[in-house]
Amino acid sequence: MLDKVKHVIIVLSGKGGVGKSTVSTQLALALKETGFKVGILDIDLCGPSVPYLLGIENKDVFQSEGGWVPVYADSSQQLAVMSIAFLLKNRNDAIIWRGPKKTAMIKQFISDVQWDEMDYLIIDTPPGTSDEHITVMECMRDVKCDGAIIVTTPQEVALDDVRKEITFCRKTNLNVIGIVENMSGFICPNCNECTNIFSSKGGECLAELTKIPLLTTIPIDPRIGLLADTCKSVLTEVPDSGVSKAYIELVGKLTGKTS
Repeated sequence: MLDKVKHVIIVLSGKGGVGKSTVSTQLALALKETGFKVGILDIDLCGPSVPYLLGIENKDVFQSEGGWVPVYADSSQQLAVMSIAFLLKNRNDAIIWRGPKKTAMIKQFISDVQWDEMDYLIIDTPPGTSDEHITVMECMRDVKCDGAIIVTTPQEVALDDVRKEITFCRKTNLNVIGIVENMSGFICPNCNECTNIFSSKGGECLAELTKIPLLTTIPIDPRIGLLADTCKSVLTEVPDSGVSKAYIELVGKLTGKTS
């Protein structure tokens, strides 16, 4: 039930391995640190990584009269999460479902979760343009959705798949808010020099080609990997890093407010 959610943002990428779930979770945490109440809906049924990234894998979801009650990642209940991972017995269980069953589960996630009052709901999706994405679009027809953030990395092999995702958004009339270039160079923790491991300015070129805004570029920083399984934000743990500045920029462009 999304009637009490003010803003819905879908995080998409046609390419796997671009760090989409990390962007989703750190964006949600950055929004929370900026003062918003946030939810994350993880609809990557075959690879649900949001609970792991937030360190809440062992939590349980419960049914109420109003639907499923999401898991709260913090004691202040400012960050709520729903994922198929909470319904599995252990992290090694595999979801081996055909399309109709996956579609039914996603419809339940969107219609039967009791989100209550929420400023932002971030929907983390699997890569591609298949059943899960089509189902979300169908369920969003009667919901006010701000649009999609497209995550890419700089190299051409990623950009090629991401262009297909943009085509999907346009064919389904989903507004694209902007592009986020992740893994945009490696920041040395000792000298702060940036090395472009993959490529450079791929997101900028894609933005120019598609006439879609480039929201921010997020560099690689080894310290960010240490935040997995902690539910800690880059804004509080590495506030002076290039990654933190990128998320502040992203939050500012989405909300008009910075931390």
